[in-house]
Amino acid sequence: MNALSDPLRLLEALLFASPAPLSEAELVERLGLEVDIAALLQELAANYAERGINLVQLAGGWTFRTAPDLAPFLVSERSVSRKLSRAAVETLAIIAYHQPVTRAEIEAIRGVALARGTLDRLLESGWVQPRGRRDSPGRPLTWATTPTFLAHFGLNDVTELPGIDELRAAGLLDLGPAVLSETAAEPDEVAEPAEEEE
Repeated sequence: MNALSDPLRLLEALLFASPAPLSEAELVERLGLEVDIAALLQELAANYAERGINLVQLAGGWTFRTAPDLAPFLVSERSVSRKLSRAAVETLAIIAYHQPVTRAEIEAIRGVALARGTLDRLLESGWVQPRGRRDSPGRPLTWATTPTFLAHFGLNDVTELPGIDELRAAGLLDLGPAVLSETAAEPDEVAEPAEEEE
């Protein structure tokens, strides 16, 4: 049987061989066929639903991942050599929830200056990237998360990040009313930092 005559097999091979999630547009381009890619993806996902690996949609694309229920059996006993500092975790959370955000805005939200190397560390991890420049004096650089961030945390897009109520219900949030009102602000509502005098 020719691979081109069986688009499902070819789709499976493309997804298996790809190191990163592939979007439906990329799959259509690579298959080079006039097929219903959404139907093929659903069929392939159904074929893998009860297996050790699953076809999942992450970071705007499709990829194979180990089945979540098998995670306890796949845990490696070696310790993680590098952990993010508390400042880096806070910075990453601010970028994820308020993107695109400038360094000054991150510092204003955290209430302290950003340590040297914090953004560099997140950039090296591939979780954040420069997004462009703000149309304000000094044209500050803005930061946003990457598809690598989404894939690592099992998200399809940033709208899947948990909200305040979900975080509180999980016991991960214990904030007073003053902090909640600041945290609940939408990314567009983040105040522009005051201009620095030269």
